Amino acid sequence: MAKKKQDTPPAGSPAWMATFSDLMNLLLCFFVLLFSMSSVDQEKFTKIVASLQSSFSILPQGGASIGEGQMISAGISQLEQLDIYYKEANSQSEEEPQEGEEDLNEKFEEAALAESEQMAEQIEGMLQQLGIGDKVQLDVTAQYTRLTLNGALLFDSGKGEFREDAIPLVQKLGTIVEQYAENTIVIEGHTDNVPMASATYENNDVLSFYRALAVKDYFTENTLVSASNIRAEGCGEYRPVADNGTPEGRALNRRVEIKIHNSFSNE
Repeated sequence: MAKKKQDTPPAGSPAWMATFSDLMNLLLCFFVLLFSMSSVDQEKFTKIVASLQSSFSILPQGGASIGEGQMISAGISQLEQLDIYYKEANSQSEEEPQEGEEDLNEKFEEAALAESEQMAEQIEGMLQQLGIGDKVQLDVTAQYTRLTLNGALLFDSGKGEFREDAIPLVQKLGTIVEQYAENTIVIEGHTDNVPMASATYENNDVLSFYRALAVKDYFTENTLVSASNIRAEGCGEYRPVADNGTPEGRALNRRVEIKIHNSFSNE
């Protein structure tokens, strides 16, 4: 018995593939439409672009190839100017944190300065109450409140030990500083630029440090200020506040500064 001749299959792709392709195109159009009407989440959008770039190689590095052309062979046009949008969105996302950071820094500095001013007001009241308001100069920054004393009130020329008549003044200063025992306190010694040398102090740097150390040691030994919260620094002649060319200027440069840091700048 002769075998039945098989029917020749129709030429071209199977009929189901056309239906399937139409379905895929419709689905793609549907999602593109949804995307065009949606609000873009920058983080998710970045992930989608990166995923398309790595998976389908349709978005080369930097998005330079996006513009006119076809996204896929079925004929769905690319979103126009997607590369421009992507770059602008990235640029905005980089700028926004910087602007927010500037605002935060400004608010931080304002709060710190307000605290320093409040401390200065309190200290001014205590200085007047103790009768030494005319011996101490007050000023503030966003980091600290500074008490400045003329060095001649505390030390004889070329000496790093307190004058006997300076002890009551240092004692009163100690009662003020003690109110801020939890704050970081920095004692700075300063001199003029007149060269000096003695058997005890080699130069102005050493002299200025020993003067600051004398104040620090008195506070730690006679008040509740902890040694861990206070330090002494010798600044020598290198931070003048007046002209060293005149006797008056040199007298102003020979000084001791007590910096009481606020809670924003405690170390």
